Amino acid sequence: MLLKMTTGLSGPDFNLAPGDKHEFDDGEAERLVEAGFAERADADAAPAEKRKKGKANVVSTEGNAGAE
Repeated sequence: MLLKMTTGLSGPDFNLAPGDKHEFDDGEAERLVEAGFAERADADAAPAEKRKKGKANVVSTEGNAGAE
């Protein structure tokens, strides 16, 4: 099964960075997906849920920058 890595992973036969694609046997592929290390790279795979990083976009009502 073709996987796209979400984290780095290395072993005796490969050294993968996030975003790299690699073919794994089905059992190993399922284990990596369930652990959150990779996602399916197949064309028919559902897109992974996107997560926002960073601070929320919040506007303060205090001070000069307050909303009126």
